[in-house]
Amino acid sequence: MKKKKEKTPIPELLPGFFLIDSHCHLDMSAYADDLDTVLSRSKVHGLQAIISIGVDESSSISAIKLAKKYPMVKATVGVHPHDVEHIDKETYERLRDLISHNREHIVAYGEIGLDFAKQYADPTTQKNEFRTQLVLAKELNLPVVIHDRDAHEDTLEILQQESPFPNKGVMHCFSGDIHLAHKIMDLGFLISIPGVVTFKNGTKLQQVAKEVPLESLILETDGPFLSPVPWRGKRNEPSYLLYTAEKIAQLKRIRIEKVAEQTSKNVQDLFNFTVANKYP
Repeated sequence: MKKKKEKTPIPELLPGFFLIDSHCHLDMSAYADDLDTVLSRSKVHGLQAIISIGVDESSSISAIKLAKKYPMVKATVGVHPHDVEHIDKETYERLRDLISHNREHIVAYGEIGLDFAKQYADPTTQKNEFRTQLVLAKELNLPVVIHDRDAHEDTLEILQQESPFPNKGVMHCFSGDIHLAHKIMDLGFLISIPGVVTFKNGTKLQQVAKEVPLESLILETDGPFLSPVPWRGKRNEPSYLLYTAEKIAQLKRIRIEKVAEQTSKNVQDLFNFTVANKYP
């Protein structure tokens, strides 16, 4: 009988170094049965903070609740392009109120943007609400978390037209080429690298990760989605961020600790919070 191939162990960081998962959906049902275990495992593997992302009013509230319960969790608030047709005239006032009453737990506005791949919402509505939310984020002095899927030209155009962004932002789960990356960086935004960088067919993202300066990169799982190799197709979780960090270290021919140190600094600088530099 053919022996089952064992999974590659999660890479390890040296003591004193840590990672931050800049984008995860901890409120989703995929974590409902074992969230405490998932968070404990992430600490064991050197995660010191996780940003749980709001994609609509309900998930924004859930992200804040998680941030209140778990010190390592931070929250964002916003409406994903899939859900913008459900916005009514009171939605933004409720989100504004939610932010004002929970400011210490909220680090950004998003994820917001455009998604022309599935078009759960009309593209024109997506563009209009994207602009509205960008303006609101600036009014609230929050950085923005941008979703861009199959909408590179329109996303870039809107960001350029609505710039500058004093609190900056990040292009979440970056899927463009190196030319788009430079244009995004020109706006003062960071580039977020997901587990796709470990895929055999992830050559375009590998080029981006290799060529973009480490000072402009942050890392994310987008959990429970987009698990890196060797867990591709399975539930993603924050501890798997180590695989992404290791791949970037290989591409840049530097130590994984350098990736951890700089990307963690980038996250804290962008989202304006500080975590203790300690190893569990």
